[in-house]
Amino acid sequence: MDFLKAFLVGGAICALVQILMDKTKLMPGRVMVLLVCTGAVLGFLGVYEPFAEWAGSGASVPLLGFGNTLFQGVRESVDKEGVLGLFLGGFKASAAGISAALIFGYLASLFFEPKMKDQ
Repeated sequence: MDFLKAFLVGGAICALVQILMDKTKLMPGRVMVLLVCTGAVLGFLGVYEPFAEWAGSGASVPLLGFGNTLFQGVRESVDKEGVLGLFLGGFKASAAGISAALIFGYLASLFFEPKMKDQ
């Protein structure tokens, strides 16, 4: 049942984002930034954690989860290190995910050759 719930929640988030991209003139980069900022704001308001516990990885894997991770890292680091935590917290909390994305992206570039789409 957890897999089904995660699939449905993640799919609903993706569907809403696709509708947003289709119905507005927002570019994909701006939509990604909007999702990360929304995750951070929901974390600040205390709404994201109960939602993520209920939805499982369907809520924590998309970019909303990345925004919440950044916020949680900054909050913890500010509590420990003061103002310097504003700059360190997000990096510490998301370092593993960012490193994995860079490493696997590089490995994929070694095996696959990108091609431009014909328009």
